[in-house]
Amino acid sequence: MEIHPPGPDDLKGRIKWLIAFRLVFAGVLLGATLIFCASESIPFTARPFIFLVGISLVLFFLSVLYFLLLNIWGETRGFVYGQVFLDTVTVTVILFLTGGFASVFTFLYLLVIIGVSMILHRAGSLVVAALSSVQYGLMIDLEYYGVLVPLGTTGDLASAYAWTHIIYRMVIIMSACFAVAFLTGILAVQTRRARHDLAVMERHLKRVEKMAAIGELAAGIAHEIKNPLASISGSIQLLREDLSPGMPNYQLMQIVLRETDRLSKLVTDFLLFANPHHMGAKRIFLDRAIIDTVALFRQDPVCGDGIVFDMNVARDVHIHMDAGHLRQVLFNLLKNAAESMDGGGTIAIDLSVPLQGKVKLCIKDDGCGIEPEVLSMMFDPFYTTKNNGTGLGLAITHRIMESYGGMVDVTSVPGEGTSFVLIFRLKRPKQNLDTVL
Repeated sequence: MEIHPPGPDDLKGRIKWLIAFRLVFAGVLLGATLIFCASESIPFTARPFIFLVGISLVLFFLSVLYFLLLNIWGETRGFVYGQVFLDTVTVTVILFLTGGFASVFTFLYLLVIIGVSMILHRAGSLVVAALSSVQYGLMIDLEYYGVLVPLGTTGDLASAYAWTHIIYRMVIIMSACFAVAFLTGILAVQTRRARHDLAVMERHLKRVEKMAAIGELAAGIAHEIKNPLASISGSIQLLREDLSPGMPNYQLMQIVLRETDRLSKLVTDFLLFANPHHMGAKRIFLDRAIIDTVALFRQDPVCGDGIVFDMNVARDVHIHMDAGHLRQVLFNLLKNAAESMDGGGTIAIDLSVPLQGKVKLCIKDDGCGIEPEVLSMMFDPFYTTKNNGTGLGLAITHRIMESYGGMVDVTSVPGEGTSFVLIFRLKRPKQNLDTVL
């Protein structure tokens, strides 16, 4: 079965990597056992080597079985916990076969913890650390009281070691399990975030390359169309002055003017998409801009009475941007959110300043969501699923954000809602800058 590197949210892909790692470990264990027996002229059937060979074969069998069951239970955490529980039992058996308390293979518990942390993160790794500690402690207790006699030992652990030494080692190993679980859990979360950020950046760069080429063409076409449109509109207005409102030609001229205005707006959008000018860029209080834009949007017919805003915005966050550009970006996203909810639902707005020195604004709705095949084309110019849309709204939003060194990304689950994330450059306050909004 082909195994691809898993994405940040690909649980099934991460399980494949865990199974593959288990196969590699089984191969190493089997190979090391056979090589040691051959080099020391020890029969393969001697204890404990025959048991180690048996464990390796069992691991091979279980790994193949896990692959077969992956399509049935692969998306459940219970399937993962079942695997790692058997892994901890396997490690305990290996310790029993190689000397129990004196075994040097206690580090295998740590490998299991590290492996599960990449799938279930901190919570899963702590659960496995607890399982490992309980099993190891129970095995040592049974060995101490003579209930279990590990292979290669005389069963006199109580007389061979002081009880303080035994307790000390148990505490060290259990502490190591929980320490590794905690640290690998943190690293797993950071790795997941890094992968997500890289995926967002990759999508952003692909869209920037596509829009750069389209923008140059759009700018040339828009300039060539704008002047003739202005001439047509002006001529029709002059001709209309000689007609009264009741005449047939008057109504036809009204239609021409209306359609000319629509084309003129489309050309203006073309120009904004092609080259968002920064002539009016000033220092802006982003929280105030959001509040003002939401208040303005409440008056728009698209915003029905059933829409509720849940706002959590950090105060006194500064960015450097044209106020009109920012208002258009926010308005476009709010309009999309309202239209996806058909006039009723919640729009959550969250503004924060991450540690990386960026400003993060998330606008999330609980509307109908977006299908994956549509999501991949959301920012393409002229792509729209609306009957009266031009397909330039999100393309302009992306173009404006990119022109200021920012980013925009979208995630969506059909039937649950859509989340747009805007990343702005953090602008520190300067006294020589004008403040607006």
